[in-house]
Amino acid sequence: MFNSTYDVIVVGAGHAGSEAAAAAANMGSKTLLITMNLQNIAQMSCNPAMGGIAKGQIIREIDAIGGYSGIVTDRTAIQFKMLNMSKGPAMWSPRAQSDRMRFAECWRGLLEQTNNLDFYQEMVSGLLVSKGAIIGVKTSLGLEIKARAVVLTNGTFLNGLIHIGEKQFGGGRAGEKASTGITEELVDYGFKSGRMKTGTPPRVDGRSLNYSVMSKQPGDISPGKFSFSPSTQPLKKQLDCHMTHTSPEVHELLKEGFDRSPMFNGSINSTGPRYCPSIEDKINRFANKESHQIFVEPEGWNTVEVYVNGFSTSLPEDIQFRALSSVKGFENVKFFRPGYAIEYDYFPPTQLKNSLETKPVSGLFFAGQINGTTGYEEAAAQGLMAGINAHLKITEKSPFILRRNEAYIGVLIDDLITKGTDEPYRMFTSRAEYRTLLRQDNADLRLTELSYNLGLANFKSLDRVNNKRKDTKDFVSFFQKTSVKPEIINPILKKNKSSEIKQSVKLYKIFSRPNISLDEISKVQAVKDFVLSNNYDKGVLEQTEVQVKYSGYIEKERANAEKLNNLENIKIPSSFSYSKVNSLSTEAVQKLEEIRPTTLSQASRISGVSPNDISVLMVYMGR
Repeated sequence: MFNSTYDVIVVGAGHAGSEAAAAAANMGSKTLLITMNLQNIAQMSCNPAMGGIAKGQIIREIDAIGGYSGIVTDRTAIQFKMLNMSKGPAMWSPRAQSDRMRFAECWRGLLEQTNNLDFYQEMVSGLLVSKGAIIGVKTSLGLEIKARAVVLTNGTFLNGLIHIGEKQFGGGRAGEKASTGITEELVDYGFKSGRMKTGTPPRVDGRSLNYSVMSKQPGDISPGKFSFSPSTQPLKKQLDCHMTHTSPEVHELLKEGFDRSPMFNGSINSTGPRYCPSIEDKINRFANKESHQIFVEPEGWNTVEVYVNGFSTSLPEDIQFRALSSVKGFENVKFFRPGYAIEYDYFPPTQLKNSLETKPVSGLFFAGQINGTTGYEEAAAQGLMAGINAHLKITEKSPFILRRNEAYIGVLIDDLITKGTDEPYRMFTSRAEYRTLLRQDNADLRLTELSYNLGLANFKSLDRVNNKRKDTKDFVSFFQKTSVKPEIINPILKKNKSSEIKQSVKLYKIFSRPNISLDEISKVQAVKDFVLSNNYDKGVLEQTEVQVKYSGYIEKERANAEKLNNLENIKIPSSFSYSKVNSLSTEAVQKLEEIRPTTLSQASRISGVSPNDISVLMVYMGR
């Protein structure tokens, strides 16, 4: 192996690295996945769950493009929930609790079955660069392994520093050493770096908890799944989660350790995730709130280990224990290990192209927390895109770029490279201006054909999508063409407190009513017969209902997206000199020169670039 030259080397085997390696190898690149510990491939370092608000949409998109995260989640889930079902479909978000050990095992099994993929356990301590382009990596043992493209997915390992109270020690996560050398070398190549922080709660022995005084949090009665592939099936049995709360007594016990907290005594200066604060940060910021939710999440089918979601902390271990012991249901708690905070290096993502290739070094790609993001899903999405684009780079093909109106993944990457981030970036539905178009239920319709054209998704996947599209169109057409008489539909309308009709109307008009569900409209014999004769699956039924009920919203967003595409189609040459455009503001010139947007649309989203600046650019470019 040591004399081999690879097409793509992926450094790090977390969620980003695993997706990157799988994508590059599946597209035909000879790929090496190199990590410090092969036993920890795709480790769930924090909570044992995938998906959630906006994150579930990302996993569906990864699956539609040909990534593995959805398949692995389905095969190792212990509970499934569709969140936000009381809201519109743009907000519906799948989430699954996972079996932590089986998740990592399943990922490794899939990677080992992937052609063109080799593995090596070692620390990468530096990069090989020649004439501004990557040519390989150096390891801590002094090996030099050549490659035409390299993807860095180092997670929290770059100069990682773990904090528990007054104690500090180097590490990438509990029980694993930090990675050194890469940050310093990248800075020498002209990169800017920074520090970020994240944290994790204690892990405890579930046998020591009193679940009878907690609120049970079961999964869905009819659970769904993430992957569009028929190779996975919904859960037939599930494990319950539970919920309890902190109290004023717990808060007072936590405050006793504030003077020893690295969050408050100056030991930690870096920025943590705003939307997932530590328990000490919560009670400090929300001093008037008497309690906070604690979610008690099992880590697998065959383990008693429990994740204490909502109690992330870096307080001294004795304070952690005393405070958690005062939480209802935790009176006799036994710790497996305390919570901790970790600081690590990241590189502001404005230094990236929209393919995730770095601007300073050709052929070098960044994905995951190295770009300032937080979350398995965000990391996996970046890894998938970086792996795809690394392969396209070395085969001299155009990069694969998703627009903001095409995917949450497109929103994620555009936000990072255009706006940058100085705190751990997390995806929310509110970040997507076209979220009605970017639903979890239509990710396959949006993205599978694009992936097939790349050579990643196979023909069976494309055929399933084409059939789903055709069947949905036929079912919607059925509602548009079929009339129903008052004596047939009025009993259903009356039962659902909907105004009755006096003459025959199209079923489409009835089905469009917000209080008439598919289950209710299917009580009409004509609808029941049509569904049975065509043997429609759950995906077609769900898609039809969304398209009938929300057609107005969908068309409005589609029209707005077309306006966006007009600006997306105005390309800006990579060598364009903004300083020569006298009418641009000084701030706009500085930001445009730094970020180097590829389209006028991207330029319009840069902080400090005004609508007037965009108008000037349009005129200057002959528009």
